[in-house]
Amino acid sequence: MWEVNSRCINCMASRTMAPELLEERDGRSVFVRQPVTDDEVVAAWRALEVCPTAAVRAPHELKRPANLFPQELRPDVFRLGFNALGSYGAHSYFATTAGVRVMVDAPRWSSYLADWMSERGGLNHILLTHRDDVADAERYGKHFGARVWIHEHDAESAPFATDIWHGDRPKETIAGIKVLAVPGHTRGSVMYLVEDRYLFTGDSLSWNARTRSLEAFREVCWYDWSEQLRSLQRLLGETFSWVLAGHGGSVELPPLEMRARLARFLAGST
Repeated sequence: MWEVNSRCINCMASRTMAPELLEERDGRSVFVRQPVTDDEVVAAWRALEVCPTAAVRAPHELKRPANLFPQELRPDVFRLGFNALGSYGAHSYFATTAGVRVMVDAPRWSSYLADWMSERGGLNHILLTHRDDVADAERYGKHFGARVWIHEHDAESAPFATDIWHGDRPKETIAGIKVLAVPGHTRGSVMYLVEDRYLFTGDSLSWNARTRSLEAFREVCWYDWSEQLRSLQRLLGETFSWVLAGHGGSVELPPLEMRARLARFLAGST
């Protein structure tokens, strides 16, 4: 039987991998039903793989599939897996745009991941969304000779960073990646918008697969909730079809529907 033991820290990572199978109950994740289809079994294995405390347990008779992570979301975007306990189980991503390879936030160190990225030409930039999800960014940066970016207001969490974003509207860009300052969750939170399509949101905005709505987490807003809502309001002026979150779920929607769902969330949060 698939189960979650008492080591669960309620980080949401596993639930975002298998939202039809796992729910929060009494401050931890639990299986509300067992996987049935092949796709559900793979989702359960991914839930096991991303758990930073190894709290998700599979039936002993099952064999773990290969190549669960990195998980291809699009041919140029991958969820990396190997979620770090130091980042409270946050997701991280690898993307390629205009021939430039970037990691958004960082997983725990994995030689397997390092080899996988090397096979794709290496890593040019590590883009940190905020202070919470740094994990082993320093080690990946040194391994690949990659530049590491973080906003000035969260920079003390990454003293190894090679480059610093400044101000409310950073002027620097990388291969056309738009940098959006979104203070609120932390003072130095930023999002990265790639090709007016992929919005890497860190811990500032995510998707709830059960309610089919965008959401943000007031209870873990470390800087200023009102400021976070103002930051999210400014996103209504951007075009994107993906929300790729550090904590919480990710989703692809048509841009107009994405904007409408964001507006609906903001209207209910004031």
